[in-house]
Amino acid sequence: MAKYMTKTVFTVGLLIMLLSVPAFGASVNKSVKIPAGTEAGGATSVNGSVTVGADAVVTGDVKTVNGKVHVDSGATIEEASTVNGSLKIGKNVSSRSLSTVNGSIKVGESCEVDGEVEAVNGGISVADGTKIDRDVSNVNGTIKLMGAEVGGDVSTVSGDVYVIDGTVVQGDLLIEKPGGWGWGKSKRKPRVIVGPGSSIEGVIDLEREVELFISETASVGGVKGEMSMDDAVRFSGNKP
Repeated sequence: MAKYMTKTVFTVGLLIMLLSVPAFGASVNKSVKIPAGTEAGGATSVNGSVTVGADAVVTGDVKTVNGKVHVDSGATIEEASTVNGSLKIGKNVSSRSLSTVNGSIKVGESCEVDGEVEAVNGGISVADGTKIDRDVSNVNGTIKLMGAEVGGDVSTVSGDVYVIDGTVVQGDLLIEKPGGWGWGKSKRKPRVIVGPGSSIEGVIDLEREVELFISETASVGGVKGEMSMDDAVRFSGNKP
């Protein structure tokens, strides 16, 4: 239930924030684009997409309500957020946090995220060399970390989790038990894979049973909750 309460507060807060449209770089029913190589104080739409060109510098937030956010390679932004839409972040992007309610988040190679990456209903993909200082979380949707570094926890309720290609998670990996609100109530067991050379410095905390696969060359601080390390399937190849 904790994640559901947290995500509800997150959703309401994000919606209120996004509906407060600033005067600069703002639109209600049109898409907004910041050209490549330029500087801007922020970009906001309600019913449109927001695009930040390559190597642009945005000193404010990039946000919309009903639309996608696309940040091209080399750009610098503050927060990027939407309610109904996806976030696509190119290579070498610096940002403060990334969030959506209904949509996926795809983060390219060698990015720097000072805060969290979070979704409610949507998958999260993080590419090689990207560093996220805090947590990566969702309720529904696959989380795939491919050679990334996460400074906090990784958590989901019903999504599969892939910690692969030498990813380092400094916190815990948490699979939460579905609550009573109808989110994440699938009877299907989530699939958790910790691949070769990857590490979870905390523990794998399981509030529900999962299909757990841990490479023989992976490092994990332990497994607790509904399962133990003895329940994990150890594998020697690139994948189970």
